[in-house]
Amino acid sequence: MQTWTLDNIARLVGGTVRGDGQYVVDGLATLKSATSTDISFLANALYRAALSTTHAGAVLIRPEDAEDYQGIAVLVANPYAAYAQLTHHFDRTPKPNAGRHPQAVVSNLAIVDATASIGACAVIEDNAVIGAGTIIEAGAFIGARVLIGKHCRIRANAVIHHDCIVGDRVTIHSGAIIGDDGFGFVPHHGRWHKIAQIGCVVLHNDVDIGCNTTIDRGALDDTIIYEGVVIDNQVHIAHNVIVGAHTAIAGCCGIAGSTKLGAHCMLAGGVGLAGHLEICDKVQITGMTMITKSITKSGSYSSGTAFDTTENWRKTAVRLKKLDDMAKRLRELEKLVQQLPLATPNESEYDG
Repeated sequence: MQTWTLDNIARLVGGTVRGDGQYVVDGLATLKSATSTDISFLANALYRAALSTTHAGAVLIRPEDAEDYQGIAVLVANPYAAYAQLTHHFDRTPKPNAGRHPQAVVSNLAIVDATASIGACAVIEDNAVIGAGTIIEAGAFIGARVLIGKHCRIRANAVIHHDCIVGDRVTIHSGAIIGDDGFGFVPHHGRWHKIAQIGCVVLHNDVDIGCNTTIDRGALDDTIIYEGVVIDNQVHIAHNVIVGAHTAIAGCCGIAGSTKLGAHCMLAGGVGLAGHLEICDKVQITGMTMITKSITKSGSYSSGTAFDTTENWRKTAVRLKKLDDMAKRLRELEKLVQQLPLATPNESEYDG
């Protein structure tokens, strides 16, 4: 069990201790569940009331919020960012030692740094390169000529197919598949004929790929995910998509082929992007939105209708089908109104 004094925590997160700086904590917890040996945090004003009942030994908190809290505090400008930084120092995820498990299958032509760790039943094919400090967990597959940089973590049963390139400090979670074939077929004489996908996938530094996410290799040019992109579970990114730096993509999104998504964008859950679009930087797209045209102006975008009772939703759906007819009738009424003679007021009506 790792313990920290509040003085050490304050130095780590760039904060200031109000109270006993030698107070020792050994865990992180929410305001509701924390005990006297935990440190908690207040990042959302909605949870301010919990300050009066928390049993936390100390709280990461903004100076302006600390006036409502009488306990020991670590004062920081951004408690949520401080909490995020601190989680890594309490993380209990096992970190294997460097070396190869006896049951790993590693080609003699592969280049594996001596400080890398290769787990049981992992497979590393010919001419793959594994960088310093990288962890390849049990059952992962690394295809021929794959290049993986330093301090990456390829979780159990993840797959990276041939010729893909992975930068430094990249995490690929279990079940993710990087660089399998994109959906490329051509109709000819009544049948679908497969197009060989001869590009690859390039993941730049500090990318995080969620469980069971699929990123297809390019058809000719590469599929590219730029620096700092974070992608949730069960996302599909089709061939030749480009995702700009520091964009975040939530679960169950789908991006069709050859779409270019800008930097610092945010896609909420279930968003769909049609193919061959360009989405500019700093675009936020709300949940379940379907984008069918390019976006050239930063901002927030939505589509679809809000939920309602089934009865009201059905009525709305029927009315939506009638909108075109209603629009035509409205235009006809406007023309009739414009043709009506202007009425002249009878001055005698206003005489006293």
